[in-house]
Amino acid sequence: MAITSANQLELLQTAEAVAREKMIDPKLVIEAMEESLARAAKSRYGAEMDIRVKIDRKTGRAAFTRVRTVVEDDAVENYQAELTVEQAKQYMADPKIGDMYVEEVPPVELGRIAAQSAKQVILQKVREAERDRQYEEFKDRAGTIINGIVKREEYGNVIVDVGAGEAILRRNEKIGREAYRPNDRIRCYIKDVRREPRGPQIFLSRTAPEFMAELFKMEVPEIYDGIIEIKAVARDPGSRAKIAVVSYDNSIDPVGACVGMRGSRVQAVVNELQGEKIDIIPWNQDMPTFLVNALQPAEVTKVVLDEDAERIEVVVPEEQLSLAIGRRGQNVRLASQLTGLDIDIMTEEEESKRRQAEFENRTKLFMDTLDLDEFFAQLLVAEGFTNLEEVAYVDQDELLVIEGVDEDTAGELQARARDYLEAQNKAALENARALGVEDSLVEFEGLTPQMIEALAKDGVKTLEDFATCADWELAGGWTTVNGERVKDEGILESFDVSLEEAQNMVMTARILLGWVDPADLEAEAEESEDGEAEEEAGA
Repeated sequence: MAITSANQLELLQTAEAVAREKMIDPKLVIEAMEESLARAAKSRYGAEMDIRVKIDRKTGRAAFTRVRTVVEDDAVENYQAELTVEQAKQYMADPKIGDMYVEEVPPVELGRIAAQSAKQVILQKVREAERDRQYEEFKDRAGTIINGIVKREEYGNVIVDVGAGEAILRRNEKIGREAYRPNDRIRCYIKDVRREPRGPQIFLSRTAPEFMAELFKMEVPEIYDGIIEIKAVARDPGSRAKIAVVSYDNSIDPVGACVGMRGSRVQAVVNELQGEKIDIIPWNQDMPTFLVNALQPAEVTKVVLDEDAERIEVVVPEEQLSLAIGRRGQNVRLASQLTGLDIDIMTEEEESKRRQAEFENRTKLFMDTLDLDEFFAQLLVAEGFTNLEEVAYVDQDELLVIEGVDEDTAGELQARARDYLEAQNKAALENARALGVEDSLVEFEGLTPQMIEALAKDGVKTLEDFATCADWELAGGWTTVNGERVKDEGILESFDVSLEEAQNMVMTARILLGWVDPADLEAEAEESEDGEAEEEAGA
């Protein structure tokens, strides 16, 4: 096929038609045609030549040109596409390295094989452009709800037609035992959009907590307008869910607005989620208060929050225990997900027994270590003293408030406590040295002899060993495995070392060893502060 004036305009018409059909830019189709014609010309003139084709966007005329680049004398690798400066002087007035000499070559006739090859190039380019368009269309829609039509089901995964492409609803993203037939309408949450070689992959979900949040946003205008905010969502898909809401307008009740007149708003969400029961809870900045709300319908007697460990203890009456825990632990599990805290539930009787046990243990500690009688040891515990360090190093005035304690008695108590602690420290240090601990770790500021002994037992015997530890290895932490929070025991966790303290100690060790430059840390800190300041200014 020769490109004649008769079919020049046909090129543009074909490009327009393909672009309209695939909903892509006509320019991309024309570029694909140019590439396919250039490839055909190379097969005619020689693959080593740099042949380029330019199609006029108005007339459809295809101009075939050969390009040769001026290079240094000893850099010529391809004589068909490169020229030395001397050779270029035949064609150019003042050639310089990097200049290009462009000459027009006769148009080629596309034989059957060349035409087929050109067609393949165009189709490939069109497919790539179509995939890019689909990705661009859906990448910004991640995190929103989409309506689609079920096309088919494969091994439990549902393939959904979402208009400009296909999406997949995996088996584990379906609610309960949902089953769909071809042509059923379905509403899903776009969880993720990924660019992959075979085209954009759109992953849908009906079990994501965000799906429920988006459904409420559609049903409750106050959420859409920002008057009410959804602060947290926890779901047991198809069974039960808890959603925490807060109102920024004192005249609007956030729970009532989400429930709607006669429950119309929440019922619409429940129907979409296959009858999933939803508890709507008022959010509160005070975590214990929020937790009491989250554990509804159970009544809570007492809450004790440990912010460092991200744990919370809840005391409930005996008759409320099963209600607070819920069927198969569902109620407490959802409350834990909602608050982000690990929850321990106990009855009033269990708490009383535990407190009594703690009182007895501390009393025995003071009796054994300070050589006190039971009554005097109980007085110390009743005043709030929990360990020997507090007795040894507290201001003496705090001991004098105890009935029957004068200055001499207080001094004797503190002396006994210090002597015992010093003996413990000496023994711990001797044990650590026997395990092979080096002076570099012993002399490191911030570690007590007991800490050094604990590190040695775990194989940390030098400052280099300590510097390679992660903060969570020292302080402990929590990880989520299969939706369940699992405790990681830290080497120094029993010494109440926080994650931040562990991080600072490890970083100090690295600086002492020369692994980290303090100037770099200061620069990072300044950049971080500048970034936070910019975010606040933007907000």
